[in-house]
Amino acid sequence: MNTEHNVIVIGGGPAGLSAAIYLSRAGLNPLVFAGSPPGGQLMLTTEVENFPGYKTIMGPDLIENLRAQAREFGTTIYDQNVINLELTHPPFKIETSEKTYKSRSVIIATGAQALWLGLESETRLRGKGVSACATCDGFFFKEKIVAVVGGGDTALEEAQTLTKFAKKIYIIHRRSEFRASKIMQDRVMNNPKIELVMNNAVDEIRGENRVESILLKEKYKGSAELAVDGVFIAIGHKPDTALFAESIKLDQKGYVLTTEQYAMQLLQEMQSTSKDESFMPMYRTATSIKGVFAAGDCVDHTYRQASTAAGMGVAAALDVERWLESI
Repeated sequence: MNTEHNVIVIGGGPAGLSAAIYLSRAGLNPLVFAGSPPGGQLMLTTEVENFPGYKTIMGPDLIENLRAQAREFGTTIYDQNVINLELTHPPFKIETSEKTYKSRSVIIATGAQALWLGLESETRLRGKGVSACATCDGFFFKEKIVAVVGGGDTALEEAQTLTKFAKKIYIIHRRSEFRASKIMQDRVMNNPKIELVMNNAVDEIRGENRVESILLKEKYKGSAELAVDGVFIAIGHKPDTALFAESIKLDQKGYVLTTEQYAMQLLQEMQSTSKDESFMPMYRTATSIKGVFAAGDCVDHTYRQASTAAGMGVAAALDVERWLESI
């Protein structure tokens, strides 16, 4: 068994690496398990133009810069996956395929994955006109024609965001009715840039080096081809939290409940107090296990941006530092 560490960070995206930078500057010598392959969703992203400090940078380059900065201050990074863990009480036990580690505290920053249609053409053209984030990539489609695939609030919000850039947006939905809230439906139906294509599924995304069109399969008829410059998949996200399902409290969608998220949930349920004392109000990034914190897209299903994940990672690092000083 290895020496007990001050803090182990699980996740090598912007949240985990930003946390590591702050922790290492505080002299806590964090150990980061970045996963294999490391880097999260940014490794699948081409140009990033909305991360503070960079006019434009490739996603993998941004991750490498964060890794280098964390290492410079004393972070140890292993590109390994955590396969098991014991979070009942400190010191926590973190197991990889190589060995088991002990730590006084843990930051969970495992991120989330966009759900995809599962088409070969979708994978081939990802980053070449196929995206899962309008906020990230909408700028590249000024005065273009794009399609948004999905029928929930996320899809309709993506379409609304794209109206700031694209000249026309198709919303492709496989059912006859949306699952989105009425207010979102009203907004898209009254937007002249948006055209609804119901009872249709995307059968193929066509194009050699860039998206050129999509082949639609209509529920009650045949197939049709629609010329578009980009396709935004908006059928949901799945947080990478299965490993923690038996250890810490998750919400109904599988996202980690932190003190802040838990408070928001209670407010939504019109409750002002709770008898549940497992969360620590002093630490906004705390989970239901004392000494375990969480940050990034495995917590946040609202913003899902690299910069907000980085900020949450910083907050988690500061919370960990205060927590370790208090015990």
